[in-house]
Amino acid sequence: MPMEQVVACLFCAFLALLLLKLRKRGNDNNAATKITLPPSPSRLPFIGNLHHLRRSPLAHRALADIARELDAPLIYVQLGDAPVVVASSADAAREIMKTHDKKFASRPYPPTIQSLRPMGLGIFFAPYGALWRQLRKVAIVKLLSVRRVQAFRRVREEEAGRLVAAIASTPPGEAVNLCERIFRVITDSMTRTMIGERLERREEFLVVLAEIVRIASAFTLVEFYPSSWLARVIGSTPRRAHASYRTTYDLAESALRQRQQRREAVEAPARPKNAMTGEEEEEELMDELVRIHKEGDLGVPLTIGNVKAVLLDLFGAGSETSSDALQWAMSELMRNPRVMKKAQAELRDKLRRKPTVAEADLADLKYLKLVVKETLRLHPVLPLLVPRQCQESCKIMGYDVPKGFIVLVNAWAIGRDPKFWDDPEEFKPERFENSAVDLKGTDCAPSYGDDLLASGRPAILWKMMRTETNGPCHTSPASVIDPERHGLSSPLLASPKSKVISHGTRCRPRF
Repeated sequence: MPMEQVVACLFCAFLALLLLKLRKRGNDNNAATKITLPPSPSRLPFIGNLHHLRRSPLAHRALADIARELDAPLIYVQLGDAPVVVASSADAAREIMKTHDKKFASRPYPPTIQSLRPMGLGIFFAPYGALWRQLRKVAIVKLLSVRRVQAFRRVREEEAGRLVAAIASTPPGEAVNLCERIFRVITDSMTRTMIGERLERREEFLVVLAEIVRIASAFTLVEFYPSSWLARVIGSTPRRAHASYRTTYDLAESALRQRQQRREAVEAPARPKNAMTGEEEEEELMDELVRIHKEGDLGVPLTIGNVKAVLLDLFGAGSETSSDALQWAMSELMRNPRVMKKAQAELRDKLRRKPTVAEADLADLKYLKLVVKETLRLHPVLPLLVPRQCQESCKIMGYDVPKGFIVLVNAWAIGRDPKFWDDPEEFKPERFENSAVDLKGTDCAPSYGDDLLASGRPAILWKMMRTETNGPCHTSPASVIDPERHGLSSPLLASPKSKVISHGTRCRPRF
């Protein structure tokens, strides 16, 4: 067949698809005449509002710009075939996450996630229903209770001490990659909490975790056109996601075997006792989940695949979010000497007379907690939170949100809303003094695995501040944060000024 005929056939096929899509959209518009959708920017055929995302390399910044131009707390954008509603104000987010939380409890199920179903679903990707409610209850009541989180304080203190020891042992003049150190300490804390020891295949897990984060944080062609077989054929993301998920489940199976071998090596395994109370410490999260799986007394049986999925959910949520938050906090402290000096002055004042310092002593460090809050306001670890899907048509801020629409909460835009915050682009921890905003739950993002380390963030940050540093090496503090990227534009490098007296869990402070 001559090339001209091939081109003509392809053009006719494309034109026919375009006309069919326009006709379908016209029918949809006629059916939707009685509903009031949120304000929306101009759309183009076939791609909808995708061209508006070119405003910024970061989707949350582009969506925030659209909301600002439309002066709307809730906007509607058509991203390919995907209808999306974006909340950019605290009031809109509260209606979605609190007032109508059950209607938005389910997550979208894109092709990149569909391969998880045979392997077992956890809290994040299980559809709203009996299984999801059961997994959520197990996580909150059994795994993340206040008692259990406090029980693993020793692990957090030990790992924070290891971090300080590693920084303090650095030869004079040599830079330390704080980003890498923080991430490894958080990872080890999570694995010790889950299986009682560090993961044998840690390096392999870190590589695949980074790949999953890259896949999950990027918009892909198959998500814009989930019903298109062509998008699945052309795009490599579903195949990459499937391979990464299989690897993580294999690693979870390896962790189960590692834990089982450790228990079998001891004839009568006994849990260690708390040095302060003398009571037996809580069993590891993996043991708790396996016990629930074997007992089988839940309404919906918990399969071993569900056990692996929940472990991976908790690990991913806890390690990635805590690591990012601590990196941002250290970066902002280095960029803002005034805040750093004020935080260090509080340390000297509150902890000077204490012979030993533990995590429990950090309750007096009110300004340090304000630093963490301000960090999460400016740099939410999930700028668009976890996507939700409307399960029942409802009204948000007076606008209709039809069933099936994807809903995003732009936490990045909410944290920088000039209608709510004074000088929103400035790093001012003092703004949270006498404030009830805690940047969790309906104020920001609900957390599951992150709760295991949330109380440890100030502890790790405090221990790092004890080891005074010369600041980032090879790059200026101001250049560490790039507004056009989510994350640090270059590794956070620092060299210690002085050594720390003790590298143990409880160290004598040196100011």
